[in-house]
Amino acid sequence: MNNTAESTSGDFVEKGWGKVADVFRANFADGGEVGAACSVYAGGRPVVDLWDGLADRESGRRWDGTTIAQVASTTKGATAICAHLLAQRGELDLDAPVARYWPEFAANGKEAIPVRWLLSHQAGLPIVDGPLTFEEACAWDPVIRALEAQKPLWEPGTEHIYHSVTYGFLVGEVVRRISGKSLGTFFADEVASPLGLSAWIGLPEEHEERVSGIHYAAPFSLEELLAGMIALTGLDADTVTAWINAVWGPDSVQAKAGELGGALDNTSDYFTTRAWRAAEFPAANMVADARSVARMYAATVSEVDGVRLLEPATVQRMSEVQTDKTPMHGLPEGLDIPADRSFYMSLGFHRSCAPIPMVGPGSFGHPGSGGSIGFADPDAEVGFGYTTNLWNFRPDDPRAADLAKAVRECLG
Repeated sequence: MNNTAESTSGDFVEKGWGKVADVFRANFADGGEVGAACSVYAGGRPVVDLWDGLADRESGRRWDGTTIAQVASTTKGATAICAHLLAQRGELDLDAPVARYWPEFAANGKEAIPVRWLLSHQAGLPIVDGPLTFEEACAWDPVIRALEAQKPLWEPGTEHIYHSVTYGFLVGEVVRRISGKSLGTFFADEVASPLGLSAWIGLPEEHEERVSGIHYAAPFSLEELLAGMIALTGLDADTVTAWINAVWGPDSVQAKAGELGGALDNTSDYFTTRAWRAAEFPAANMVADARSVARMYAATVSEVDGVRLLEPATVQRMSEVQTDKTPMHGLPEGLDIPADRSFYMSLGFHRSCAPIPMVGPGSFGHPGSGGSIGFADPDAEVGFGYTTNLWNFRPDDPRAADLAKAVRECLG
């Protein structure tokens, strides 16, 4: 592969799965990959486990079998799994008001919001008015107090938009109120430990040396963004332009959703700090390897070494699409953007669709900013994980999509 250091690639590929390895290698040769890993489970066992490249380009440190990476919003899938574990046990009613478990949440018109609207980004709480500092966000409670006081931006349940960072605090606080554990601790005890995962929401300091760096792909123009969105969605140029300007413009709600009341200033490198990785941001800061992401998702649809996280009935309930019933917040009147071309979200998971292709119509999972993704397919009993340290924000970034296509081809 095209690396500046000696390759130490992982090459476990079971017979019949070679196409995934071919695409993985092509991502380095043709796509400029710096360091990455890809893992596939099928029927509860690993069939692909690949890694290669550089964990850090500046130092020349190689990516090896112990390297872990920041996976951004791929974290949201792990957080959703924690909530559905509680629902499966009868401890959480997804249709009950959030205030049943978190009484202080009821303030300012939020008393009737059900838990399912937190999971499906329909609660009207994508931003925090703030101001909040980074240190306050890392401390958890100041964000919770702000969300308790916050007034929804729209009538809850009537619209949706991506709750980029608040999702993790909203769902995480419900989990904490029920279990008595922070989301990161609950994930460690109930998901990561039983499955032996190298995955953390709140990274222990002793694993810092395993974390890969973050590198950025070349910037792209607005014209390239539009072309990519048109190709992905099949929508016409005028529709895509109006959509991007309304929902993703610099002064839009969606743009502000990532700032968390000023705590996460986009001009800073907070996500490269120990403080960021040590804290719990259950929407955005899991650190994991691809093997663990794939293994976690595999355990939602099959038994993995004697462990199955979720029952089929739970998977069916949590996979039902929710955002096809409400419009996206901020769209101009009369502009129709189908959910399966924009935000095809169930209860905590994206469903397989044109912008986020997975394996089949029953697939569910979550991508992360920069390129990582994890997903499962209950029909094929597949769990998939891809991690990278080359963060590419192009909507038509082909790396994970091509790997998912290869998985589909291997499945026949």
